[in-house]
Amino acid sequence: MIGNERLLEVLNSLLADELTAINQYMVHSEMCENWGYGRLHLAIRKQAMDEMHHAEWLIERIIFFEGIPTVSKLNIMRIGASVLEMVNNDINDELNAVKAYNSAISLAREIEDQGTVDLLTKILKMEEGHVDWAEKQQSQISQMGLENYLLMQIEHESNYQPSKTA
Repeated sequence: MIGNERLLEVLNSLLADELTAINQYMVHSEMCENWGYGRLHLAIRKQAMDEMHHAEWLIERIIFFEGIPTVSKLNIMRIGASVLEMVNNDINDELNAVKAYNSAISLAREIEDQGTVDLLTKILKMEEGHVDWAEKQQSQISQMGLENYLLMQIEHESNYQPSKTA
């Protein structure tokens, strides 16, 4: 089925946003793991996986419309140098994603494409969940202080065995 050109452009723009988010979240996740914040590592990694699903669904929709998914375009990544910077950068990007999805939903409604409206609404709700998660992290940092927040992010390994050296 041949799709609307304007909508295909918007879908590819959203795809670039999602591909960028995947990379940014993966870097943030791995940085947290490296710093010993296992819980934060897993939470951010889950968000990266959500973004992978979004990218997959957008690619499927673009192909359905006989378009060509542009997977080689990434936007500027905002890699945080600290956990607080990461959370702040990620929430700003997620708020921009919410705006972009709302705008894309309006276009899909305008051209009477309910299938795309449904897909974009599904992704929008997940993006709103990411905003909610980041806002909770900001609140916790504000209320308990960064140090206490970071202590909560350490995953204690009960099976930890120091390595034996010869």
